[in-house]
Amino acid sequence: MNGLADQHQCQKPEREGGPLDDARGRPSSTARTSDTALSKHNCEHMNITRQLRFSIFLLYLCGAPFPVLSQSRQSVYYPARGDSWQRRRAEDVGMDSALLDRAIAYAKTQASTIPADFSTQVETFGRVLGPLPKSRGETNGIIIRHGYIVAEWGDTNQISPTYSAAKSFLSTLVGLAVDRGMIKSVADPVKPYATNGGYDSPHNAKITWENHLQQTSEWEGTMFGKNSNFLGAEEFGRGQRRPREIKEPGTFWEYNDVRINRMSLTLLEVWKKPLPQVLKDEIMDRIGASHSWQYHGYFNSQVLINGKQMESVSGGTRWGGGLWINARDEARFGYLILRKGKWKDRQIISENWIRQATTPAAIGPDYGYLWWLNTKRKQYPSAPATSFAALGYGSNTIWIDPEHDLVVVWRWHQDKSADELFKRILASIKKLEP
Repeated sequence: MNGLADQHQCQKPEREGGPLDDARGRPSSTARTSDTALSKHNCEHMNITRQLRFSIFLLYLCGAPFPVLSQSRQSVYYPARGDSWQRRRAEDVGMDSALLDRAIAYAKTQASTIPADFSTQVETFGRVLGPLPKSRGETNGIIIRHGYIVAEWGDTNQISPTYSAAKSFLSTLVGLAVDRGMIKSVADPVKPYATNGGYDSPHNAKITWENHLQQTSEWEGTMFGKNSNFLGAEEFGRGQRRPREIKEPGTFWEYNDVRINRMSLTLLEVWKKPLPQVLKDEIMDRIGASHSWQYHGYFNSQVLINGKQMESVSGGTRWGGGLWINARDEARFGYLILRKGKWKDRQIISENWIRQATTPAAIGPDYGYLWWLNTKRKQYPSAPATSFAALGYGSNTIWIDPEHDLVVVWRWHQDKSADELFKRILASIKKLEP
């Protein structure tokens, strides 16, 4: 019956009007030629349509699966709040389940050897300033593809410090302040935004927000009892450094938690409310994260902001405190960044900020605004140059791969094992998607 209907539609169409060439209203030769071409085109189209319908009908009879559309042709999936994050089989998102299983099996063999009771914290980093949990979680991880969970191992609800991965969260809070005009530009000197004299010296007065974000600030001073020079084993453990000449801001790269803590304090002055509250209200609640994560300052990091006592938080857990969070909440944060700052129908952080934050600095390693980049393929040789990560001690990792629409969170694993895992995950992705 459908065939008869198509055949009927291939008849020469009735004319509804057009150019006339004489008084009797006959169509001109141009119009007649156009009608003939249109009729031929319609017939060819209907024939193709019949063939497609017939082919699909045969596939249906044979029980063949319909091809999975790529993410770009589907509506983007975002997980609901809580534990109702949808799962998909590997094959449903274009991955080979056997190869993916081997990747996860490898990950399980690469657990960190760092003592779970933090007994080496002082030896590694020096005198502790803030709280530490009694123990950390075991190695655990989660793989997100096209927004769906395709693999999970270990206890991904385990709360433990994420160390310097917290810096990427701080970077995002700076981005929110820039988006809203609270910080006019990252090229601005930080001094006008600070109220407690931290940038009064001629040297520190030159430092911009971008210098801090790129770890090129060379800020000089002491924060909560730790000097920015990192001198002395008692204060800095194995992380102590040799004396050196301080360079001009923006001309020398050095990974330095004291300077990031200084930036964090100034950011608190910008927001005028505790940064953990800003993170909760502006990001974590909006992406459906749990309420189990905690963001601690130090025992001595209470400051007065507009007459109110608030706790300034750190950029990591080097001296205690920091962001304590589970892998699932980190995966949500990573997925927000993968989606260029958008969550469902809301642009939480601007796409422009995500682009800026993941652009490499002119000096130093492959580093953006407190994000580790892979532009030169040195961090992860087996991964795309467009991938990037939030990284912390203990190999706490939030790896984001826009090219393959992936987020991988892997916690408490051996330092040199990440590239191999990513290599195996990427090998499991089938090359069948349009």
